[in-house]
Amino acid sequence: MSDSLASTLEPRRASVGPAEPQPGFLGLYDGFERAAAEGPDRPALVVGDETLTYAQLSLRARRLGALIHSLEAEQHSELVAFLATRSVHAYAAVLGILAAGRGYVPLHPDFPNERTARMLNLSGVGIVVVGREGLDRLADVLPQVERELTLVVPADAVDGLAARFARHRFVSEDEDVRPLDAGPSVTRDSTAYLLFTSGSTGLPKGVPISHGNVTSYVDYVRTLYEIEPTDRLSQMFDLTFDLSVHDMFVCWTAGACLFSVPAASLMAPAGFIRKNDLTVWFSVPSVIGFMQRFRMLKPGSLPSLRLSLFCGEPLLANMADAWLEAAPDSRLENLYGPTEATIAISRFPWTGSHGGPESLHGVVSIGRVFEGQAACIVDERGAEVPAGETGELCLSGSQVTTGYFNDPKKTKERFVELPGRPGQVWYRTGDLARRTDDGVMQYVGRLDQQVQVLGHRVELAEVGQAVREGSGSDSAIALAWPHGEPQVEAIYGVVATSNGIETRSILEHCKRCLPDYAVPRDIVGVEELPLNANGKVDRNAVARMVKEVLNAGH
Repeated sequence: MSDSLASTLEPRRASVGPAEPQPGFLGLYDGFERAAAEGPDRPALVVGDETLTYAQLSLRARRLGALIHSLEAEQHSELVAFLATRSVHAYAAVLGILAAGRGYVPLHPDFPNERTARMLNLSGVGIVVVGREGLDRLADVLPQVERELTLVVPADAVDGLAARFARHRFVSEDEDVRPLDAGPSVTRDSTAYLLFTSGSTGLPKGVPISHGNVTSYVDYVRTLYEIEPTDRLSQMFDLTFDLSVHDMFVCWTAGACLFSVPAASLMAPAGFIRKNDLTVWFSVPSVIGFMQRFRMLKPGSLPSLRLSLFCGEPLLANMADAWLEAAPDSRLENLYGPTEATIAISRFPWTGSHGGPESLHGVVSIGRVFEGQAACIVDERGAEVPAGETGELCLSGSQVTTGYFNDPKKTKERFVELPGRPGQVWYRTGDLARRTDDGVMQYVGRLDQQVQVLGHRVELAEVGQAVREGSGSDSAIALAWPHGEPQVEAIYGVVATSNGIETRSILEHCKRCLPDYAVPRDIVGVEELPLNANGKVDRNAVARMVKEVLNAGH
């Protein structure tokens, strides 16, 4: 469905007025506190050599929550930001902000300063909790912030920062306050967190997720996968990525233990998994490709895993097979879902049976939506397409947010009512999909990765699969050229290899399985496919590498 036709659909009807109290509703933080009350001495979090019990982590959260409460007179927003990552401070900040009844806005110390400042400005927060790992960024970020902030920082940093940045107020995280006794008062509509995703313009857009959205997900998934207090779960995703919410709260609401994966092990986690006897793993599929390439994924090497989940990008069938060989006692499922639909909204159990509904173009199917949620695959007019035909995937249900943060124009474009379905709001994902005859959804590609070549529609996912088959490498993609431009002149295959590539044989394979107009113009070899902070292939970085190779050849 093209954006130019979005105006033919009914925009969502936004609710107005304050949210009504909802007695008995338990928000995201309540699930953590309930687990802490049931098992205070159980381990809740492991970061490096430090382990915190539920009682210890709860105390830190309630102290920070009380401090935020004491600063309420300076708070002009229901949101509080934090600038920290992969530290006890970062996890305590998430919980402490929620304990105060606020929604959290995660900021990464390693993100570009301009982007961090823009997110602070867009979110409207008045309070920022800063971990020690974020202190060095303040000198570059604070001059770009449009308003005065109150920053909660380590005690030994207060005086120095106050002297340098007189415009802002600095408060010690060790301020003497009484920890909160009761959980926060929130409703289903209260914002649990606000994440910023990259828009088509390159500028971040805010996605607010309510407590109702996220508890629908957490409660369903925790029950579905039977997470128990004895489980040991990975925390692989960056806290600015919505999949980290699964990591933390599927774990903590079950009373299980969360293991923060150190940066050095993010793409090569086998040793970390074995050392800590993890039982549940959750990551992007790129981790499998990296481990395969460097021969780190050996059969039977991950015996402790009972559940392996992958999400965030297409999961290749060959990768799924390799992971199951390494973790033979594990159940493996492919999850799918955009941030706007809260973490993930559909699932497909992988059994290793290739073909049929299991996979398309070598990519594992995305399966069926969770119970209580809805999916519809539509054409450019918004009408549902028959089984076997490709269309845009639209989503609805309790997990789908109501729109973008302070952006009614973009909300109107993406949150719509479909023809013949009055009163139901659907989120247009921009993902192309199709349904098999038995109702399994298969991921086809992105609307913005469906390109026109010589008047023909070409799915880059299909070309990428041909390149992977021809090269014998799962570390390969298809790239439209010029990248990011409306007019496509050619398609290039990009293969990560350290041993050189047989360009001719790869192209010959592509010619055997693709129409002439879809065959790549050439195959480009690179040392590696760069990944972004969330472990996904960074197509913009790949395009820059291809440009350098092409320029060098002229």
